[in-house]
Amino acid sequence: MIFNLLILSSLLLSSLSSFAQENLDFFSLEATTTEGQQIHFERYKGKVILLANTASGCGYTPQYKNLQSLNSKYASKGLVVLGFPSNDFGGQEPGTNPEIKTFCELNYHVSFQLFTKNPVTGKNIQPVFKWLIENSPKDISGPVDWNFEKFIISKSGRLVRRFRSGVSPEDQSIVGVIESELQRVKSD
Repeated sequence: MIFNLLILSSLLLSSLSSFAQENLDFFSLEATTTEGQQIHFERYKGKVILLANTASGCGYTPQYKNLQSLNSKYASKGLVVLGFPSNDFGGQEPGTNPEIKTFCELNYHVSFQLFTKNPVTGKNIQPVFKWLIENSPKDISGPVDWNFEKFIISKSGRLVRRFRSGVSPEDQSIVGVIESELQRVKSD
């Protein structure tokens, strides 16, 4: 009887461990685009991802231009830029998803993927940002503090670095990490 309980306990722990690992996988996440299309992040396997929470009425809004510049420069080498609008900070993203998309295209010629406006903080935090916060390096862990925080994900789906709002997407600290990750073989 005890032997059977030990085996059952071992199997249960193994199953829970597998379940936790699956839930920690960036590529198991998905989000909806501003056009209403569901995107499974599995499509980004083997790519380096630069992900940012965005807002159209923020002092950092001109970073859209820098994000687009990185997208244009490195997309052919394997970089994917993803934007996640949020109205969490100062009501600086009040528009609808179509308005946000139009604003970004007209003002910053954004061609990278934008997702639906959703919370990046609080009890209704969207799953992508929940995953990012739970997987942030300890030296920069904690909730998202403001618009335009940037996260770099490796080709294998590991959160490599996180940069706060004041660091421009074209800052050498970000570009250096992107270039290094693009040169890295797929497995971490």
